[in-house]
Amino acid sequence: DAPLSTAEFLTRQEVLKRRSRRAKQLATCYKAHYWALMEELKDKHKEYYWMYGKSPYKEEDEEENEVGNDGNCRKREVAGGNEEEVLKTIEIRRCEVTGCKAKAMALTKYCHAHILSDSKQKLYRGCSYCIKSTQTGPILCCKPVLRSTVPLLCSTHMQVAEKHLIRGLKRAGLNIYSTKKLAPKFHILVTEFVRQIQTKRRAALKATVAKVQIDEE
Repeated sequence: DAPLSTAEFLTRQEVLKRRSRRAKQLATCYKAHYWALMEELKDKHKEYYWMYGKSPYKEEDEEENEVGNDGNCRKREVAGGNEEEVLKTIEIRRCEVTGCKAKAMALTKYCHAHILSDSKQKLYRGCSYCIKSTQTGPILCCKPVLRSTVPLLCSTHMQVAEKHLIRGLKRAGLNIYSTKKLAPKFHILVTEFVRQIQTKRRAALKATVAKVQIDEE
């Protein structure tokens, strides 16, 4: 750009070349910044996973590690034998549900299994899969699932729902082995749902007619 810095006018080709070169330089800067952020994210995730996830250190003496109502502490010896850095105490908050010894998630007092007990949390909802139907109403799975999950099912019941969907599609004449590889057309799903509803209505009608005939006899 030095020879063109004093130019009053530029040709179209010169402008396009300069813009292309600057765009490539900017993209290089963005890529470098992106990967730097990715490395920082890995370090943060590793630290979070170590603190709240799968740390191999366990409390040997609960009486020594207990600190008030805030949770437990664990002590770790530092390699090297330096007396000034012999022990490091890291506070670990436990889940407040009675009988649960799991570590609480960050910024909350509950573990992942009991996170729905926190009335202030907005990230999780219960799995909406119906395990059993009773006279008082359906019994749902209610395992914690992210609100953004569609459909709102845990991993176990997501697989069950996919199996049911595959069976329904086979009945409609569409043979697939995985719902992830092929998205079924909407009209096929509607046809299958209508067929199932009509089957239930016919069965209910037959049961009603049979009951009326028995009463008449």
